[in-house]
Amino acid sequence: MFWKYLPPMRLRHLPLLVLALIAAVPLAAQQARPKAKPKAAAVPVDPNRGRLPAVKPVTGPLDLTVVYPAKGDVVSAGEWSFLFGSTGTGDARLTINGDSVKVWPNGAFLAWLRFPPDSVMAFNLVAVRAGGARDSMTYRVRRAPRAAPQTTPLWIDTLSFRPQGRVWWPADEYLPLSVRAAEGSEVRLVLPDGAVVPLANSVGYDDVSWGVRAFDRDTASLARSVRADRYVGVLRGRAFGADPGPLLGAEPAPGCPRCRRRSAEGADTLLAVVEAIKGADTVRARWPLRVSLLDSLPVVVELNDDTAGTGKTDRLTVGRAAPGATYNWFFPSGTRANVSGRLNGDLRLHLSETSLAWINAADAHALPAGTPPLEAIVGSVVLSSAPKAATLRIPLSARVPYLVTETEKSLTVRLYGASADVNWMRYGGADSLVEQMTWQQATADEVTITLDLTKQVWGYRTRWDRTDLMLEIRRPPAINPARPLSGLRIVVDAGHPPGGATGPTGYREAEANLGVSLKLQTLLEQGGAEVLMTRTTDTPVDLAWRPIYADSVDADLLISVHNNALPDGVNPLTNSGTSVFYNQPRSAPFAMAVQTALVKRLALRDLGVGRGDLALVRPTWMPSILTEAMFMAIPEQESALRTPLGQRMYAEGVYAGILAYLAGQRGSGAGGQRGSGAAGQ
Repeated sequence: MFWKYLPPMRLRHLPLLVLALIAAVPLAAQQARPKAKPKAAAVPVDPNRGRLPAVKPVTGPLDLTVVYPAKGDVVSAGEWSFLFGSTGTGDARLTINGDSVKVWPNGAFLAWLRFPPDSVMAFNLVAVRAGGARDSMTYRVRRAPRAAPQTTPLWIDTLSFRPQGRVWWPADEYLPLSVRAAEGSEVRLVLPDGAVVPLANSVGYDDVSWGVRAFDRDTASLARSVRADRYVGVLRGRAFGADPGPLLGAEPAPGCPRCRRRSAEGADTLLAVVEAIKGADTVRARWPLRVSLLDSLPVVVELNDDTAGTGKTDRLTVGRAAPGATYNWFFPSGTRANVSGRLNGDLRLHLSETSLAWINAADAHALPAGTPPLEAIVGSVVLSSAPKAATLRIPLSARVPYLVTETEKSLTVRLYGASADVNWMRYGGADSLVEQMTWQQATADEVTITLDLTKQVWGYRTRWDRTDLMLEIRRPPAINPARPLSGLRIVVDAGHPPGGATGPTGYREAEANLGVSLKLQTLLEQGGAEVLMTRTTDTPVDLAWRPIYADSVDADLLISVHNNALPDGVNPLTNSGTSVFYNQPRSAPFAMAVQTALVKRLALRDLGVGRGDLALVRPTWMPSILTEAMFMAIPEQESALRTPLGQRMYAEGVYAGILAYLAGQRGSGAGGQRGSGAAGQ
């Protein structure tokens, strides 16, 4: 399960050659074994291929337990959601709030229920066995706060104010405002000095949860009804509310005297008031917003995600296109940038005249006052060759922000706040990996440098060398048609702990992932690969460390093994199945090949391949995927994952997909020397 920790399209089948290779997995595994090891047995083909092991019956005393939602969980559910656990015995009949719920032979249950509308929801579970034995419980679950249905003709939704909290904004720039209020109202913002800012009616829509948007296969669930209760406006050049503090100051500690003074001030006349008016009636609400205008002097910051000096971070500051949006930029520590605003804990970077990025304000510290706005000159670039990579040195007069994008056979570096003085682009000798280099002044303050490659992108990485940006382009590994895994270094990550899902009978995802990963390790080693594991025991491993480790050992491939769960409000009975996720474009064929093989091996619903913003698939130095073959909440699948056979079936599917992917790479221009030989060979 990945969705709790970081926040598809259906694809065509692979060629018949790939499918034939999948069928030949046992032979490939036998042929590719290391010579120093004993002769490996061929991967067995189970006669029940495509059938998960049957759920083993459990008979015992009634023992009602609810696994999810767990005690203390706050669910973000709408009208319907799920609840699962166990009766303790497979011969029980179960009802929840009077509705019959299926019980599996091992006592597991999974219910899709109408959730009560209360903020604290009560579920009455009653389990009965033949002969009259009975167990019951009332299970209470808290619901996340949400706007209550309005029953009065005139109202303001105080949960809908956007923005709220502390804001630092340029005096000459509009600050967008938004609030929900009764349809047909006149809505306006009254500032503390009496100035009035009108808010105009705008078409709004019913909200759909992110989980439903991402994972519900029923597109009707995405339909939203139109509402006319959204009001928007803009504010410019006005400061109000209690002083929000310095632009790069720390968040005030809860309960501090200064905090209490601000709270008392803010509750009085320093806050703006929003009014909704209909005829002679008016309702009012204070807008919890403190706005400070930025000084006219520029603010330049240097980025560092490890201000505490722990040495345990990835040394990257994540940039987003909007606060809370998905990751888009990855700025190495030492990168500098101009600041143009802040909303609470999110700092806005002015990358260029056309590009903005939001970062965690804690990852930035200000350079001395008077530092001029950041801009850089890009000098002539030089490409150098080495056995494992070609490296491009980009000389810059300052460590400006940048973005690397890839296509199938090219890499482009976009340098923000930069002007080009690229008189020369030196190739540094023949290098068969880089076919051509070009540069362009894309906008007045953005420079792009593009490298067209002769082979598909396998990986790249960047680093600062003083103010020079170094771009390393990795050479694809040589793939032996007879022994495709031979010589490859593969990192297998058994996802979790910490965290992870739990099945109805209490089986933890971390245990299942490890069982599958160890069996995959055996198959890959029998095939001739060098396999490195992120863990081999049921002990916690830091999430950020796992991809760093794969990069540090120069892995050729990274596979993270998981089993899935769904967010609240998505029906697991109709939305479960097999899926594989990737992030970088080069990893899409890898994900497709493994997805095809897993679906064939397990015969579960094909949920398709998806691109995900996940830590384990974001590394740029190698193709990487995250597999989600089964769902912990589905009783048959949790039961199968408890068994050696179920774990082996999962591992065999991944193994077959890896072989299929490598077969495709042999025919796509990938391949080269690994660790020795002249550059370009």
